[in-house]
Amino acid sequence: MQAHRLGPVLALALLVAACGGGGSDDNRSTGGGNPGGSSGTYDVTVVRTRFGIPHINARDFGSLGYGYGYAFAEDNLCTMLDDYVTVRGERARYFGRDGSYSIPAVPVTANNVDSDFFWKLLADNTAVARFKAGAAPEVQQASRGYVAGFNRYIGELKAGQHPGRHVACAGKPWLQNITEDDMYRRFLRLAVIASGSALTTEIATAQPPLIPPTASAARGTAQDALNNAALARLSPDAEPFARLREHRFGSNMYALGKQASATGQPIVFGNPHFPWTGTERLYLAHLTIPGRLDIMGVGLYGVPLALIGFNDKLAWSHTVSTAYRFTLYQLALNPLKPTQYFYEGQLKDMEAVPLSIQVAEADGSLSTQTRTLYRTQYGPMLEISAAGVPVLGWTTTTGFTMRDANYENTRLIDQFYRWNLATSLDEFKSLHKSILGTPWVNTVASGPDGRAYYGDVTVVPNVPDAKVAACKPPITGTLVGALVPGLPLLYGNRAQCQWDTDADAPAPGIFGPGNLPTLERDDFVHNSNDSYWLTNPAAPITGFARIIGDEGTERSLRTRLGLLQVLRRLDGSDGRPGRTFDLPTLQQTVLSSQIYSAELARDAVVADLCAGGTQAAACAVLAQWDRADNVDSVGGHLWREFFRNAASATALWNTPFDLDDPVNTPRDLNTASPQVRSAFSDGIAAVNAAGIALDTPMGQIQHSGVSRRPNGEPIPVIGGEGFEGAFTIASTSGPIGREGYPVDFGNSYIQTVTWEGSGSSARVRAEGFVTYSQSTDPANPHYRDFTEAYAQKQWLRFPFHADEVAAAKESEQRLTE
Repeated sequence: MQAHRLGPVLALALLVAACGGGGSDDNRSTGGGNPGGSSGTYDVTVVRTRFGIPHINARDFGSLGYGYGYAFAEDNLCTMLDDYVTVRGERARYFGRDGSYSIPAVPVTANNVDSDFFWKLLADNTAVARFKAGAAPEVQQASRGYVAGFNRYIGELKAGQHPGRHVACAGKPWLQNITEDDMYRRFLRLAVIASGSALTTEIATAQPPLIPPTASAARGTAQDALNNAALARLSPDAEPFARLREHRFGSNMYALGKQASATGQPIVFGNPHFPWTGTERLYLAHLTIPGRLDIMGVGLYGVPLALIGFNDKLAWSHTVSTAYRFTLYQLALNPLKPTQYFYEGQLKDMEAVPLSIQVAEADGSLSTQTRTLYRTQYGPMLEISAAGVPVLGWTTTTGFTMRDANYENTRLIDQFYRWNLATSLDEFKSLHKSILGTPWVNTVASGPDGRAYYGDVTVVPNVPDAKVAACKPPITGTLVGALVPGLPLLYGNRAQCQWDTDADAPAPGIFGPGNLPTLERDDFVHNSNDSYWLTNPAAPITGFARIIGDEGTERSLRTRLGLLQVLRRLDGSDGRPGRTFDLPTLQQTVLSSQIYSAELARDAVVADLCAGGTQAAACAVLAQWDRADNVDSVGGHLWREFFRNAASATALWNTPFDLDDPVNTPRDLNTASPQVRSAFSDGIAAVNAAGIALDTPMGQIQHSGVSRRPNGEPIPVIGGEGFEGAFTIASTSGPIGREGYPVDFGNSYIQTVTWEGSGSSARVRAEGFVTYSQSTDPANPHYRDFTEAYAQKQWLRFPFHADEVAAAKESEQRLTE
C-alpha cells in the first residue's frame, strides 16, 4: 500500500484502515479479494486538473474502479451513502419513520417506511444476481474495485483522516462500508427511474381487500364502477398520472454534421437537465487503461463509466425519451380469494412476498415492521389513488399490476461499457442496436469525418398499436389513456395480451432495432425531449408504435427554439456572421438564455395589455428587456411569472398548430383572452408579493440553490424555465419567492465536442461545464468553483490528451493495494 503526499504517520494509519481497520457495524466487505488484476492487486494514478476533474489512469478494470471509487468518495461520500442506505431498504432504520426519500428527476417522494418496502421488494437478492450475471467480467471487476476504493476512503475517514470533511455523515451510524450488491442495486435503481420508481408508494402500499362475509362478484363489480367514476372525473394534473406523463428531467442535444460545421468536422452538443441535488447529479472523469480504454465524460453517481462522453474517435449525448418502459395490466380476480387471478380460464396464485424492515422510533429504539406485498407473472401489484380515492384500486374482482421492461434490462451497464471501448462511430452505432440496453434516453453521436446520428434505440415494451386496441379494457383503458396518452393498460388475463418479441430483439418482450426510430444526416439531428418525429424538420420520422412517441403533434417551445437556433444559423438569419457553426458560435447560441415565448409574444403584451398603474410600469420594463435571462437581463422574472399562468390558457394562441409548419406554430398571442389578461396582472402581483423590484437584473434574482460563495453571497445562474421556451435551463421548485429563484434543477453537464484534423490523426477538442461543480461536500475545494465559472460563461477546455493533462495537472496521487 502506498500513499503519496502523506507523511509516515498518516501512511501507517492509511495502511491499517484500508486493509480492514475501522470495520463496520454489519461487517460489510472492504472490497478486497481478487479485483481482476493479474497479480490480485490494484494500481492506479489519479491526476486532478482544474475544478477537481479526476484523470484516472489504471492498469486494468479492477484498478480503474478502485481509483474511481476512491476519487468519487472523496468528493461525494455522504450523498452516495444516503442512496446506498435507500436501495438496501434501510432508511427507516437510520433516519426514522417520519422522514422521506425523493427522486427529484421523476419527481417522486415516498416516506421512509414505504420506500424501504419498495426497494426490499424490487432490489431483492434475485434481482441483484440477475443484474450482476448480466454484467461483463470487466464490469464486475470495475465494480469490485469501486467498492474497495470507496471503502478505503471510508476507512481513512473513520481513522481520523480528512478532518472537517463530510460532516453530514462522518461519525453517523450509516457511515458503513458498501458491498458489490449495493453497486448492482444502484444500477437497478437507475434502470427503473423512468418506470417502476414513479410508482414507489403505489407499489409499496398495495394490499388485497378484506373479504366481506357476504363476498360476491357483484359487490366487487359495484366498487369497480365507483372507482371508474372517480377516474373519469380526474384532471390531467392529478397525481400520479401527471408524474407518469411528464418527468421533470430532460435535456437538449445536437449532432451537427459536416454541412453545418465551419471546419467540416462534426460537432456534438450535450446538455442534460438533471437535478442539482441527490444522486442524479453527473460526475465528470477521464478513464484510461493504456491500450484498452481512453474515454472522458460523465456518469450518474455510483456508475464508474462515461454515460455521456467523448474521445478521439467519437462523442455522444442523451436526452430523456418519450417512450414508455412499462405497461399496466388489469386482472380479473377470484372474488373469494383476491390474491388469485384468472389467466386463460385458469386461476393463478399471486406470489406473496413477506418483507420486514427495521424502524428507528422517537425514543431511540428499533422496532420491526412487516408487510406482505404481491407479485404476478407480470410484476408487482399496485394501487393508484388520486385525491384519496382508489381509482385503480384492488377490489375483490379487479386488480392492477405492471410489467417493467427495464426491470428486466440487465444489459444496461454493458451498453455503456461497450460504448466506452468503441473505436469508431460505426462500432458505436452497431453496439446501440446489437446490445439494445439503453434504458430511457435518446442518443445523438458523431465522430471525425462521420455523419450526425440519432436513435431512440431503447428498451420499449413490444406493444404495437393493434395489440393495444385489441387488449385495452374499454373503460379503464380509455380513461387511463386520456390521462397518460401512449401508456397502454392491457387485459392481464389473456395470453394474446403478452408483449410480442421481434426477431432482431436481444431479449423477449421488447421491440428490436428494426422497429425503433433512427436518422442520419449531413446537416443535423436534434432532440429536446419531444418524440423522435421532428428530429430534423426536413426528414420527419414516422410509422412507429404510439408507446414510443407521438407523431404529427405540437412540439414544445423548447424544441421549437432548439430547431430554430440551427435553422437560423444555417440560413444566416440569426444575426451572426456566416452560415455554419464553430465551437464559439455554438457556445454563444446554447447559452444565450433566449426565451422563445417572449420572441413570440412580448411585443403583443406590451402593445395590448398595458392599462396604466403597475401594469404600465411592468410594460416599461418588458419593453426594454432583451428577451433573455442572462445575469444582466432586466425583466425576465416578470415575463416568467406571467407566462407561468398564461401557458395553461385554453386559447393561448390565435394561429393554431399547423402540421405543414410545425416549427413556427402555434403563434400570435391571444391578448383578448381573459385568462391571458388575468395571467399578466397575476404575474405582476406575484413579483410584487415577493418584494422584488420590477427592474431587478436576473443575476440578483436567480442563483444556485445548492451552494453560495464563502461570504454567503449567492452565485448567479443564467437561463429560464422550459415552459416559457428557454433552451438554457435553470429550474426552480416553484414560483418566485422572497429568495427569488433558487435553482435546483436544469443545465447540469454541458459538452461541446469537435475534432481537429481528420482520419486517424484527428484529435478531439471538448469544452464545457459541470454547472453545480464536482463535489457535494461544502468542505471540498470543488464544491462551488465550476458553478462560479458557469455564472460567467467561462468555458473550460477539458484536458484529454496526455500533454494537455500534464499541462493542467494540479495534483497527483497513486493508489495501490
